[in-house]
Amino acid sequence: MNLSLYSIQAFIILDTEGNRVLAKYYRPKSHPQGESKEWPTLKDQKAFEKGLWAKTKKAGGDIILYDSHLALYKHSLDLILYFIAGPTENDLMISTALTSLTDALTMLLRNSLEKRGVLENLDLVLLCLDETIDDGIIVDTDATAIASRVSRPRPDTTEIVINEQTIMSAYQTVKEKMQQRIGQL
Repeated sequence: MNLSLYSIQAFIILDTEGNRVLAKYYRPKSHPQGESKEWPTLKDQKAFEKGLWAKTKKAGGDIILYDSHLALYKHSLDLILYFIAGPTENDLMISTALTSLTDALTMLLRNSLEKRGVLENLDLVLLCLDETIDDGIIVDTDATAIASRVSRPRPDTTEIVINEQTIMSAYQTVKEKMQQRIGQL
């Protein structure tokens, strides 16, 4: 029985033609079973993705067993988002993580999870993924918390008004401090 925390082997986003938009494969050298030998080259990864897309291109499902891997996926306008895991992993937990990731991305991309938005905001997508999955380990499943940690900070709404009066006030303060220091010498 494998009691490790490692549950996600890959995160993939494909468009409706089966082309890769984003892919991130996990299996660090520190994994209890060693480094992954399943997709060692880009060619292997692309072949896996093409076969996966062929099985999941029609909307309607959300989980399949493909090539001895558990594949959970969600369709969104012109994208399909996948979490790939081992066949013995907890599919409910992975489904929850995928749902929270897509919900967080939907919040961050203003309710429009589409190819153009993902490519234009790739930094937010990758940060959101990193807040959800850390090196193959699910770390958070709260979409609101993920989105709040990833979202760009709002610009400070309090403006500093610099006018002649504030400059004169600063000058007077500096002048008084200098006079005090000179008086102490």
